Amino acid sequence: PRPVGFPHTHPAPHLPTTDMAALTTCSVTAVSAVRGSRAAFGNRAALAAPARATASKSRASLAVQAATRDLWIKDSTVAPSHLDGTLPGDFGFDPLGLGVDPARLKYYQEAELMNARWAMMAVAGISATDVLGIGGPWYEAGAGDYDFPLPALLAIQFPVMGILELKRIRGWLATGKSGINESFPFDPIGMNSPSMAVKEVKNGRLAMMSFLGMVSQYAVTGTSPIEGLKAHMANPTGVNIFTSAVGNEVLAAVIFASVAPCYFILQKEISDGSEDEFRPIPW
Repeated sequence: PRPVGFPHTHPAPHLPTTDMAALTTCSVTAVSAVRGSRAAFGNRAALAAPARATASKSRASLAVQAATRDLWIKDSTVAPSHLDGTLPGDFGFDPLGLGVDPARLKYYQEAELMNARWAMMAVAGISATDVLGIGGPWYEAGAGDYDFPLPALLAIQFPVMGILELKRIRGWLATGKSGINESFPFDPIGMNSPSMAVKEVKNGRLAMMSFLGMVSQYAVTGTSPIEGLKAHMANPTGVNIFTSAVGNEVLAAVIFASVAPCYFILQKEISDGSEDEFRPIPW
């Protein structure tokens, strides 16, 4: 019998061993689940890098790729992603992003070659006739009388040039090579090679700039290349492009050409990496 005044007490319940083991297992599992959730949350936070980090890695890969070739800005390490160095004469120059579209880039490459070849022939012809004094100034050649009626000339030239150009563009679309008639590429003396392709582009670009200079020289001074060179050598300080009628415009162009590379380098340095390339014009 229990003493009077003491509350009735029950003995502590006895849990089977299997129940204790199950309870312990559940506790350990719960703790592990919580820790795992925290770890997973931490990993997700670490993996959720901002978009600019991805762009920065892309820019870094472009820098590594560009570091192995010469670029138009000396010691530059970044080139547009669409100019990967596979095209002949590719020095990473496309500040306006005109070649972003791969289809357009192919047309631009072919158009550059065509204009470059015409310019090389024009500069060679102008220089040779000017040095040898054959036929008078080049800018008067078109007004000469060659005893050939203009209607007859047009009647022959338009069909012939049209057929040749049609074959050229069809051959280029089919082969991706420049040529003429049925020869793609056109290489009658076996000089086609990667190094010669680069030399052709370089000389072609130089010829295009030279032809533009010859046309501009005549428009400003009314002289031919050799005539202008002789006048400049006789009085270098008094006869030059800065003392001509467009001296101020040329000075402004020179300043712009000097500042433009600095601008692009500065833009690259201060960019936050949100874009792979800078496009003043969005196409």
